Amino acid sequence: MKLSTTIGGSTFDFKSLKEVLAKANEEKSGDTLAGISASCELERVAAKKVLADVTLGQLRNNPVIPLDEDDVGRRIDDSLEAAAFERLQNWSVGELREFILATSTDCDAISVIRWGLNGEMAAAVTKLMSNLDLVVAAKKCQVISRARTTLGLPGRLGARLQPNHPSDAIDGVRASIYEGLSYGIGDAVIGINPAYDTPDTVARLLEATDQVIRELNLPAQNCVLSHVSTQMKAIERGAQSGLIFQSIAGCEKGNRAFGIDSDMLDQAYDLGKRKCNNPTKSVMYFETGQGSELSSRAHNDADQVTLEARCYAYARLFKPFLVNDVCGFIGPEYLADGRQMIRAGLEDHFMGKLLGVPMGIDACYTNHMKADQNDVENLALLLSCAGVNYFMGVPMGDDVMLSYQTTSFHDVATLRELLNLRPAPEFERWLETVGLMENGKLTKNAGDASYVMGLKGAAV
Repeated sequence: MKLSTTIGGSTFDFKSLKEVLAKANEEKSGDTLAGISASCELERVAAKKVLADVTLGQLRNNPVIPLDEDDVGRRIDDSLEAAAFERLQNWSVGELREFILATSTDCDAISVIRWGLNGEMAAAVTKLMSNLDLVVAAKKCQVISRARTTLGLPGRLGARLQPNHPSDAIDGVRASIYEGLSYGIGDAVIGINPAYDTPDTVARLLEATDQVIRELNLPAQNCVLSHVSTQMKAIERGAQSGLIFQSIAGCEKGNRAFGIDSDMLDQAYDLGKRKCNNPTKSVMYFETGQGSELSSRAHNDADQVTLEARCYAYARLFKPFLVNDVCGFIGPEYLADGRQMIRAGLEDHFMGKLLGVPMGIDACYTNHMKADQNDVENLALLLSCAGVNYFMGVPMGDDVMLSYQTTSFHDVATLRELLNLRPAPEFERWLETVGLMENGKLTKNAGDASYVMGLKGAAV
């Protein structure tokens, strides 16, 4: 395996494939913070040139964390399909890129090779793509997931209704839900980030959201995004949840920092299949974000794109209904500004879709980051063209509990109107039944929370 090249009269020698992966990455403040980024653009180009000739078999044989040290890597490696990998093992990363971007390659062709790919392979090909490449490639990697609604179908754009409240006040939560529903938001999930991580709080919020779903005969699923162990306690006590949530990392040490391991996720997955108010086996909801491993000093000198790709290869083992990348939430230490945030969102969406998970993106930023709402809107428009499964829907795009900026109810409604996209089919039928949508367009009743409140006593 050749790990050196000469460009512009300068010779670059890389010590390992892990170093090549890190230095081939587009500029990210997290990689700079970790001391593993390219020292200049010429070195970045050199690393990309070397990476283009590396085979997928070499990437499998040289994981960024040794398999005997990392349960996540072992689980991913054990899950690869022998026939699919045998077909791919002698392909170079450059050849994989050409295959994906070829006009003749469609979703079916990608699905044939998907289970021969691991996180390192997905990350490697991503590093050789431009932003437009990532949009084109992701559009081909359709991933459909089903619960009480169906996400990922062509011509559809879903949204998580995120009715967070700084004190978990039920009246405030319900008010946000009614407003979100009035804009056609909620087909992905009604998902609350609780201020208090206790089984009683989780149960109370699940009860409130389940009551709305039942009152309105709403085709939707609810979830409270507390720690997985807290949700399990609430569900075991009888709380009605549609999905079970957990943040995950791309390595065992990172997951330990989240207070989880594979056994705990196995238990949650089993509980969800038995207890969740969900007609399918797709009961898991995972969130990820570039830089989470570095933030817990669990990155093992690997770059954040590669570790993020490993998250998706790991997540697919649990057949999730939702996977969401909170691309700008972790902060400027990992994505410094709007340019890096946009790049990360496009990377993560493509990698997740390539590996077969139903990707949504939280196009977002924190208030101490060099980004603004225009960056969020730019990313959301690009991702909508790329076929993203869903976005977040928050009142005015300003989350009053988590104190960050993201996509609003009206942002999603505008993207649907602009690009002729519709909600999940089951949800669209409900919207039409209650007079909020007609022929794929919102009606005059849209945006009126009181109108949805008035539906509680009606036959819907």
